[in-house]
Parts: sequence; structure tokens; C-alpha cells
Amino acid sequence: MKKRTGEPWIPAAAYGHLLPQLTVNLIVRDVPRALRFYEDVLDAQVHYADPDFAAVRILAVEMMLHADHTYESNPWSADLDSSAPRGLGAELRLFGMDPDVVARKARACGALFKDVTARGHGWREVLVRDPDGYVWAVGVPA
Repeated sequence: MKKRTGEPWIPAAAYGHLLPQLTVNLIVRDVPRALRFYEDVLDAQVHYADPDFAAVRILAVEMMLHADHTYESNPWSADLDSSAPRGLGAELRLFGMDPDVVARKARACGALFKDVTARGHGWREVLVRDPDGYVWAVGVPA
């Protein structure tokens, strides 16, 4: 059941038509908690947020966060009740953000997953994990 009161910032269909061809949508336990990570660690620009949903931009990536309770009629609903970390097997890659700065911010809030390293694929990167377990590889050219 939705927790938002009042009208959203933009009608859902209008927002859907604004999205680029690829958009990240993460299902999170607590939207405000997840937003703190994305703002504090990855400098997310928040377009809109309420207890059910948030629309954010990180560099050139448009992203959505949906609270678990908004997926109550989705086939994933039962699995979302698990306390297991989310996103296992997926790594979200963000190119163009200083990994040293991100590592410092992530360390300060307990979100550092793997410290900055130079990788064979030509990136200096850091791995950070959001409160729900989604892992981001953030880097620049080595």
C-alpha cells in the first residue's frame, strides 16, 4: 500500500515518457535511507522523493528507487521480505566520478565494499554498497 499523501510531483505516465532508453530502477526497503546513501556518497541530484518512490540523477544516469511495499502485487513480493542483500550478481558501473572522493564518503558511512584499485580494464575504481546491498563500481580512467 502506498504511503505517499497528496499528489506526486508529476503524473506517472508523464514521468515514464521522459525516461531515457536505459534507466536503473532499484527496489529498496526504505526510500529515505537509500536516498541518504545516494546523496552523500554518489552526489545524487534528487528530482523528487516520497516514502514510496524517488527519482534521482547521478552524473548522466536517471534512476528510480521504489519501496518494497510498492511491489506488493509483484511476483518478487515474497522474496523482497528476505533480509538478504539485494543485487547479488549485478554490478552497477559509474564512469566519471573520482573514486578516491567516493571512497572517503563511503568509508565515513560504512558503505565501502572494496577500496580503490587500478583494474586491468583501465579504470581506477572503488566498490561501494548501498544500504540494500546494491554494489556500485565507481571510477575514472587509470
